[in-house]
Amino acid sequence: MLADDQDLVRAGFRVILESEPGFRVVGEAPDGAAAVDAVVALRPDVVCLDVQMPGVDGLEAARRIAALPDPPAVLVLTTFDDDGALFAALEAGASGFLLKNASPERLIDAVRTVAAGDALLDPDVTRRVISRATATTAAAAHAPDPVRTPATGTGSDPATDTGAAAIAAVGLTERETEVLRLLARGLSNAEIARTLYVGEATVKTHVSNVLQKTGVRDRIQAVVWAFERGITASS
Repeated sequence: MLADDQDLVRAGFRVILESEPGFRVVGEAPDGAAAVDAVVALRPDVVCLDVQMPGVDGLEAARRIAALPDPPAVLVLTTFDDDGALFAALEAGASGFLLKNASPERLIDAVRTVAAGDALLDPDVTRRVISRATATTAAAAHAPDPVRTPATGTGSDPATDTGAAAIAAVGLTERETEVLRLLARGLSNAEIARTLYVGEATVKTHVSNVLQKTGVRDRIQAVVWAFERGITASS
């Protein structure tokens, strides 16, 4: 199902998706409220959801859809100007996000990926989310507090301490932590395998362990979990 306030955008996406065998657009919606109603009525497998829509926007629609019984996968479509909404989209329960200027092949692959129950991170968008998240983390970490002051010059980095404590609390191994950081960079299993010089099946095992130990449902939420705890930093 397609949700976007621009008729031409919906028409273009429909043409692209229905050109692929096995794909069928079952409905369209011009805003978030209509999208939620259409999901309830039509029960699609995937909802392609624009972030910026009048009335109920894409973020609120994603939250409402995620709260439905047996909800569909939500693929958020965004532009480079949506930086402030990206992290919120993940927290709202989106299965992935993709830039609107992606190629038709990327759109088809993205829909197929989330329909299969996997999560999707567009590398270009992910880099922007990471930049925003790490800047926020760094600012919080270096804010003055009663314990860590310039006068003493001692103590470890609070962001690093928080991340290390979170890793220890859930029992992530060193390799699982490496995999989590690479997930947060938007790498696929195949790309992680090449980076770590291991087999893709090994990576899948590590990803499954990360999801189980952190108690999240998919790799998107694992990235949110890492961002919130400052684990995406390379240090």
